[in-house]
Order: sequence, then structure tokens, then C-alpha cells
Amino acid sequence: MITVTADTFRLAEVFTISRGSRTEAKVLTVKVMRDGATGWGECVPYARYDETLDSVTAEIEAVPADITRDALQNALPAGAARNALDCALWDLEAKQAGKRVCDLLGLPAPKPEITAYTLSLDTTENMEASARKHAARPLLKIKLGTPDDMPRLEAVRRGAPDTPIIIDANEGWTAEVYSDLAPHLVRLGVKLVEQPLPAGQDDMLAEIDRPLPVCADEACHDRGSLPGLKGKYDVINIKLDKTGGLTEALALKEKGKAQGYEIMVGCMVGSSLAMAPATILAQGVAFTDLDGPLLLAEDRDTPLKFDKAGVHGPEATLWG
Repeated sequence: MITVTADTFRLAEVFTISRGSRTEAKVLTVKVMRDGATGWGECVPYARYDETLDSVTAEIEAVPADITRDALQNALPAGAARNALDCALWDLEAKQAGKRVCDLLGLPAPKPEITAYTLSLDTTENMEASARKHAARPLLKIKLGTPDDMPRLEAVRRGAPDTPIIIDANEGWTAEVYSDLAPHLVRLGVKLVEQPLPAGQDDMLAEIDRPLPVCADEACHDRGSLPGLKGKYDVINIKLDKTGGLTEALALKEKGKAQGYEIMVGCMVGSSLAMAPATILAQGVAFTDLDGPLLLAEDRDTPLKFDKAGVHGPEATLWG
């Protein structure tokens, strides 16, 4: 039996990127029940990829109740629906075997990984204040993506003069804007820039200077994305809701590394249940961005632990 429910988690603050703002995280919780055991997973349907709560629910409900994880990889495309089911089936397998998912994979238990903390797009004054408030965090991720980003970046650096910074433009720049900003990004100690140009309109990245690492986010979904990234990107951002689950995400990580890409593991804004499988994926990567639960005003009953060491792997009562 497979069930799908829509859940809403209030955000601690308004979260804004170049495409809009939100005050809550709307997710789907999927449960797969077989032989007295229940596996569960979470996905975050994303309008950028033409997903809605209703469309993803319909995809999940159309899947046979007895589907296997292997069969699922061909039954659904990469995306939120397959992610929730894939992660739920991993959780189910672990419970049925009396083991953790990392054991099933032949991997060590996940250790804490330092995660970025995201500052959303706002006025210059508010971003400086937010940066100052969070300056003690080990890594800040700054949402930009407008023609007027330089003052914002300068303000964040004033607020957090010593904190490592990565930037996510969410496809909001042109090649000209990025070329103008890039030297300043280097000057201000930015370690990485995510998706500066729109996916599908990013060929200029192969022709212009890239003085700091450029990460593919919206341009990278699964292993099928890799040929189109060659020569344009240095890093790939792997998110479970894009790959369609942990199974494909692990395969993408392996193939991406083999092709010379650094790896970032990111997330949509969801609960600890959505992040839990990604803690396995994030082991040993260059950048981890699993701060979704830190942005919420409420979370699952057994949330992930975040401390100075980073984000920890999940308790078995949460997932896996």
C-alpha cells in the first residue's frame, strides 16, 4: 500500500530567491506499507520543473503498490515523485532487513558534514543584518540573481567579514552581468557561484573566464545531464528532488566525480525527512547545503541534529 499526504511547514522567516518568496514549505509525505513495515520519504514539488502538489501526487498514485526500487527507476522520470518513493523504499528495505540504509549500501554511518546556511534575497540593509546575525556559522549561502546584486554582496561581506561565502544566482544573471561581477566575487572571497545563467542558455560559460568555480544546479538533474555540462561547469549540485531519489543521486555522484566534477549536495526547502537520505550522499563532498530544517519554524517529530560539527545523520526513527 502506498499513501500520499500533503504537509505544510511554516518557515521561520520569509524566504526569497530571484523567482519569488514563500512563507511555508509545502511537501508531500509518502508511506509504503508492506508486511507490517512502513517506509517513508518526502519530496518538494517545484514549479520551476513544472511540478505541483497535485501533479506529483497523481504520479505517485499511478505507481503499482508492489513496485520495487529497481523497477521504479524506469517507471518514473527523475523528479519529486520518484524521489519520495525511492527514499521510502530504501527506508522500507532497511526496516525489513533490520539494518540501516548505509549498511545496505556498504557504506559507513554518515558523519557530520558542515552545511551552508542560506540568507535569502532581501534589501541591502536586511541582508547585512542577517549576515551579521549568522556570521558565526561556518558557511553562508547568499541568494542573489538581480541586476543590482553588488551592493547586496558588499553588505553581506560587511556583516560577516570572515565567513566563507557561496552564491546562488538561481539563473538570474546574464553573461555580461556575471562577467562584470566575477572579479568582485573573487575579491570578496566567494568560494563558489551556483547557476549564474539560465539552464539551456548557459553556453557562454564555456567561452568566458571562470575565475571561481561555477556550479550547475538547474542545469543538472541526473546522469543524463552530464554531457550538456562539459566545459561550462566545475561543480554539480545534486539534489534528491532533481535526481529522483537516492539511487540515482549516488550514481550521479560517482559518475560526476569520475568526469572531474566537484560535488555539492543541496536541497529544496523541506523538513528533516527530506534531508535525511541526503546526509548519506553528502559524505566527503566539496560543499553541503542541507539547511532546509534550519529555515523552518516547525519540523518532524525526530528532527536531524545540527551543531558546530554540521548536520548529523538521521536517527532510525526518522528515516533509514
